[in-house]
Amino acid sequence: MDARDTTLLSLRPNITSATVTPSMSSEEQFQNQTLRPVAKLQNDLLVAVFTNYVRKHKNVFYDLTIEKRLDYIENAIHKDMKFRNSLKGIIIGQFTLEEYELYIENSSALNKRMMNIVKDRLKSNIQLLEYEYAH
Repeated sequence: MDARDTTLLSLRPNITSATVTPSMSSEEQFQNQTLRPVAKLQNDLLVAVFTNYVRKHKNVFYDLTIEKRLDYIENAIHKDMKFRNSLKGIIIGQFTLEEYELYIENSSALNKRMMNIVKDRLKSNIQLLEYEYAH
C-alpha cells in the first residue's frame, strides 16, 4: 500500500455500526467498509456543495417546507446529472487504488448505494441547510 492509500485510510472515521461479515454481498461490504466512512469524512464538504447548489438555483430551497426540502434534495441528486457527478467525484476521490478497482467492477450498483448514502447525509443535515446557517 502506498503513502496516499495509507493516509486516506487513516483519515476515515470509524463507524461502529458499519459492520462487514462474510455473508454480506460484495456491494454491501464495500458500502460499509468504504462508502459510509468516506461519506462521513466528506460530510462538511457535501453540505457546502449542496448549499452552493441551492444558491446557484436562486435559493428557492429556503422557501420550501421540510417535506419539500427533502424532495428537493432527492430530485437534485437524481435528476441533475452534473451535480450528481460532482458528488460522485467527492466520494470517489477518497478511494484507495484497490477500492477504485473494486468500484469499477460494479460501478452501477455502487453508484446507487453511494447516492443513497449522500442523500441520507444531506437529509440528516437538513438543519445545517437553513438559510441563516448557509450564509
